[in-house]
Amino acid sequence: MNKILVTGSNGQVGSELRELASAYPYDFFFTDRDSLDITNEQSIRDFIDIHNIDVIINCAAYTAVDKAESQQESADAVNNKAVGFLAQTSKDKNIKLIHISTDYVFDGKNYKPYTENDITSPSSIYGESKLNGEIIMKEINPKNSIIIRTSWVYSYFGNNFVKSMLKLGREKDELGVIFDQVGTPTYARDLAKTILEILPKIETSEVEIYNYSNEGVLSWYDFAKEIMKMTKLDCKINPIESKDYPTPVKRPHYSLLNKSKIKQKFNIEIPFWKDSLDACLKVLGERR
Repeated sequence: MNKILVTGSNGQVGSELRELASAYPYDFFFTDRDSLDITNEQSIRDFIDIHNIDVIINCAAYTAVDKAESQQESADAVNNKAVGFLAQTSKDKNIKLIHISTDYVFDGKNYKPYTENDITSPSSIYGESKLNGEIIMKEINPKNSIIIRTSWVYSYFGNNFVKSMLKLGREKDELGVIFDQVGTPTYARDLAKTILEILPKIETSEVEIYNYSNEGVLSWYDFAKEIMKMTKLDCKINPIESKDYPTPVKRPHYSLLNKSKIKQKFNIEIPFWKDSLDACLKVLGERR
């Protein structure tokens, strides 16, 4: 039986992995920043030795995109340096490492879905720290290890766009939501399931990158409209431009990910975004 360390287990993907754990023949160790400091290499090595870990799923990340602009060191410590520690430990101890990355490694100026080989060009400190984590992992190159880039993650757990829309949809008669940022949401449970399904099939001499989100294409405006429709909330959604909702960090205008590589390599099917939203709203008890 594989002994799997899941870091960042209180986050959206980590929490979904915990929910799914009992259906898989693995021995899981779920950790957060209090039970395992991944910014300390010795702590990682000690934990792995004590528990005989042979797989790491790294869901830990500094994800406060706007705050990262003023907290560069904190973002770098978790998104870059800690990934290096995990990668080096994995290499030294022959451990399989699955690391979660982001569409923010791109600048969002593409006109067709991003492939894993497209040129990266992050436009934020957060995106830069995540890209640096990818780079250091590829340089160290632990065997049988992969990076999964994802986008627009939501879940029953944690803070996310779906839960924000549900809250605001009850409080307000109308909302302005951005229509000029296009991509695809990712239901964290779908990603967690995929990770556990492909885990035994990962065999590679060099770190491979894969894209994963749900199928389809939409804007945040479309997403919000569908949330209101499925839950029958009486809140009008108005389309607005990014310039009308300024944030410290400019979000990618286009972050559609091409998933052909992961589908072909592991022979998986990826759910359509509306079906996954429907599933999540049912879990939240909000489907009407």
